[in-house]
Amino acid sequence: MKPYKLDLSSVDGTQLNLDALYQIAPSCFTEVKDNKTGELRHVVNFKTLRQLLGDNAVEDADEMYQFTWPGKQEARREAARPTTKTLRPVVEDSLDWDNTQNLYIEGDNLEVLKLLQKSYMGKVKMIYIDPPYNTGNDFVYDDDFAVSQHEHDLATGDVDELGLRYRKNTDTNGKFHSDWCSMMYSRLMVARSLLSEDGVIFVSIDDSEIDNLKKICNVTFGEKNFIADLIWQKKFSRANDATYFSTMHDHILCYANNNILYNPNGWKIGLLPRGNEIPTGYSNPDNDERGVWTSVVLSAKSGSESLLYEITTPSGRKCTPPSGRYWSVNKEKFASLVKDNRIWFGKDGDGIPRLKTFLSEVQEGLRPNTILFHNEVGHNQEGKQEVKSLFNGLGVFDGPKPVRLLRHLMQVANIKKDSVVLDFFSGSSTTAHALMQLNAEDGGKRKYIMVQLPEETPEDSEARKSGYNTIPEIAKERIRRAGKKIKEESPLVTQNLDTGFRVFRLADSNFEEVKKAPAEYDQSQLDLFLNNVKSDRTDLDLLFGAMLSWGVQLSLPMTSEEVDGKMIYSVNDGDLVACFAEDITETIIKTMADKQPLRVLFRDSCFGRDDAKINVFETLKQLLDWSEEEAMKNIKVI
Repeated sequence: MKPYKLDLSSVDGTQLNLDALYQIAPSCFTEVKDNKTGELRHVVNFKTLRQLLGDNAVEDADEMYQFTWPGKQEARREAARPTTKTLRPVVEDSLDWDNTQNLYIEGDNLEVLKLLQKSYMGKVKMIYIDPPYNTGNDFVYDDDFAVSQHEHDLATGDVDELGLRYRKNTDTNGKFHSDWCSMMYSRLMVARSLLSEDGVIFVSIDDSEIDNLKKICNVTFGEKNFIADLIWQKKFSRANDATYFSTMHDHILCYANNNILYNPNGWKIGLLPRGNEIPTGYSNPDNDERGVWTSVVLSAKSGSESLLYEITTPSGRKCTPPSGRYWSVNKEKFASLVKDNRIWFGKDGDGIPRLKTFLSEVQEGLRPNTILFHNEVGHNQEGKQEVKSLFNGLGVFDGPKPVRLLRHLMQVANIKKDSVVLDFFSGSSTTAHALMQLNAEDGGKRKYIMVQLPEETPEDSEARKSGYNTIPEIAKERIRRAGKKIKEESPLVTQNLDTGFRVFRLADSNFEEVKKAPAEYDQSQLDLFLNNVKSDRTDLDLLFGAMLSWGVQLSLPMTSEEVDGKMIYSVNDGDLVACFAEDITETIIKTMADKQPLRVLFRDSCFGRDDAKINVFETLKQLLDWSEEEAMKNIKVI
């Protein structure tokens, strides 16, 4: 046997849907022969599925409730369609590459989200995005443009070097709302697959598209998973030049991936620090060492005979439950509560007994408010001043969110100290700044993934004049400066704080596209089948491309060593061990096996002939004590 080639495409969204359906309704699946491959494959028998659904299926009803727009079906198809693009590492633009676990990715976020699916599916605790608000001046991505328009679009600046089209969505566009809805729908569909079971997403928006956005989120995440529409007071003073009303707020929609009200294992809301605030009804008249408390009645409307007994108060008065009621606890439990000073008989010790409830035991903080006041979470001017202060007074970015707002949302999301946070419209990267700040405060190891289109800064902007040609250039410098500032302000606390990031850039496939059949090539072109790697791609390009395809996280540490003049790469002490050199030796194979790898990867051109490939396969199988099935699964070539 010889190793199979690694599938280099991203996740097929339709296959994800089929897998999910198979888990709950395997009986509606059957097998048919694939006309292209000749192999059997699982498909859905719709007649059986309709029978399983009974009267709960509809196809062509005259009237039914739904939210739709021109382009919705194509947006759904685009979300499910795999991509062959890749992410190229940019080591020279990164900070602390060898040690950091944070990621900064430049490129169209739909393509990037698809590429992240295999490695990060179900692993992201919180997503925050601040997408274009569709005010008439915002960029939207046009995912289904005609190929024949490509040269025109490239010439007019509407398409980047990868053929990704983005343009300003002016209100004169006949599909003004539809284009925006399609852009958001496809990206949110893919993003949901990355959320953990208890994950939560926050989406900032203004009044322009709040109605459509909520409907899209209801379709994508499920109406039952809607948590709240948070109203953020973004301004600290009203504008008197407004036409009608001075707009003081933005919306932040909050959805859970799995609402705890419907699933006990779902999302749990965070509790905000209480500080010195004492809620109404709490006091400590008996100076109990457990702190302030309130009391609740100790009787119930129903109960058994054992709950009808006489209690003697400290003053000597005897009392029984009120007429028609029962004590909430039996005699033995009541005696233990008295001994633990959890029963309150009133100031004079003569009242009907009540159960003490201590604030410290009820909850650690307050339920968050749906109105986010600027004095509590910051305002837009605060966000702008935070960035200006990092850039020595230069206004390099318009409209960044304040750090306090993102920090607040992270607390609400109840993110743990090792959670992953994703922002795929990351702008100036306030999310990364806030996460580093939170880690500095509590010693957390939270990780972020920032994704941003390399949108150019305006020609006459302060950013361009200062040498920042794209938004990612501003954001990366903001993270560098913010991390340095945080460490300087708390040097003892932040010694192990991760303020670095690995930069990746979206690019076309690492491999030449081979469309012809072998017989159509002349002798000089046949080496394409042996060595189809593009000439400008490096070992690191191949390694990280394979990590995406194999579901290995891009943030994991990696090492390299030279053996017999060839380089061997190891990701996370053996999660993936790779060698891309030609003419690999037995010593190289043994060294790779000594690392006890979970996965082994080679380049097809490592082997001159098929028998060499088979020999390496059998040698590794023996050295690692793998079965034939394990070896076929764990050894791949590209």
